[in-house]
Amino acid sequence: MTEPTRYSTPPVELPLRLELEPVPVEGCAGCAELANVRDRARAVGDMTTVSDCNVYIRRHPEGHQ
Repeated sequence: MTEPTRYSTPPVELPLRLELEPVPVEGCAGCAELANVRDRARAVGDMTTVSDCNVYIRRHPEGHQ
Protein backbone atom coordinates (compact mmCIF):
# COMPACT_ATOMS: atom_id res chain seq x y z
CA MET A 1 0.00 0.00 0.00
CA THR A 2 1.19 3.51 -0.69
CA GLU A 3 1.58 6.16 1.96
CA PRO A 4 -1.24 8.77 1.94
CA THR A 5 -0.41 12.32 0.90
CA ARG A 6 0.11 14.42 4.01
CA TYR A 7 0.25 17.84 2.37
CA SER A 8 -2.04 19.91 0.24
CA THR A 9 -1.83 19.30 -3.44
CA PRO A 10 -2.50 22.12 -5.89
CA PRO A 11 -5.99 22.21 -7.45
CA VAL A 12 -6.56 20.62 -10.82
CA GLU A 13 -7.13 23.29 -13.47
CA LEU A 14 -9.64 22.38 -16.13
CA PRO A 15 -9.78 24.18 -19.47
CA LEU A 16 -12.52 26.72 -19.99
CA ARG A 17 -14.62 25.63 -22.95
CA LEU A 18 -16.47 28.50 -24.60
CA GLU A 19 -18.20 26.75 -27.45
CA LEU A 20 -20.95 28.28 -29.53
CA GLU A 21 -24.41 26.84 -29.11
CA PRO A 22 -25.28 24.13 -31.63
CA VAL A 23 -27.39 25.17 -34.60
CA PRO A 24 -30.47 23.06 -35.43
CA VAL A 25 -30.43 21.22 -38.75
CA GLU A 26 -32.60 23.08 -41.25
CA GLY A 27 -35.83 21.29 -42.05
CA CYS A 28 -35.70 18.94 -39.05
CA ALA A 29 -38.75 19.12 -36.79
CA GLY A 30 -36.87 17.54 -33.86
CA CYS A 31 -34.07 20.08 -34.03
CA ALA A 32 -36.55 22.93 -34.37
CA GLU A 33 -38.51 21.79 -31.30
CA LEU A 34 -35.34 21.49 -29.20
CA ALA A 35 -34.33 25.01 -30.28
CA ASN A 36 -37.79 26.33 -29.34
CA VAL A 37 -37.64 24.67 -25.91
CA ARG A 38 -34.14 26.12 -25.44
CA ASP A 39 -35.37 29.63 -26.30
CA ARG A 40 -38.34 29.40 -23.91
CA ALA A 41 -36.11 28.06 -21.13
CA ARG A 42 -33.62 30.90 -21.61
CA ALA A 43 -36.45 33.45 -21.45
CA VAL A 44 -37.41 32.27 -17.95
CA GLY A 45 -33.81 31.81 -16.76
CA ASP A 46 -33.83 27.98 -16.77
CA MET A 47 -30.22 27.49 -17.78
CA THR A 48 -30.28 23.78 -16.86
CA THR A 49 -32.82 23.14 -19.60
CA VAL A 50 -30.88 25.38 -21.99
CA SER A 51 -27.79 23.25 -21.37
CA ASP A 52 -29.77 20.00 -21.76
CA CYS A 53 -31.22 21.18 -25.09
CA ASN A 54 -27.73 22.06 -26.32
CA VAL A 55 -26.56 18.53 -25.50
CA TYR A 56 -29.58 16.97 -27.26
CA ILE A 57 -29.11 19.16 -30.35
CA ARG A 58 -25.39 18.26 -30.49
CA ARG A 59 -26.20 14.55 -30.28
CA HIS A 60 -29.24 14.72 -32.57
CA PRO A 61 -27.33 15.10 -35.87
CA GLU A 62 -26.36 11.41 -35.61
CA GLY A 63 -29.80 10.70 -37.03
CA HIS A 64 -29.16 13.03 -40.00
CA GLN A 65 -26.13 11.20 -41.38
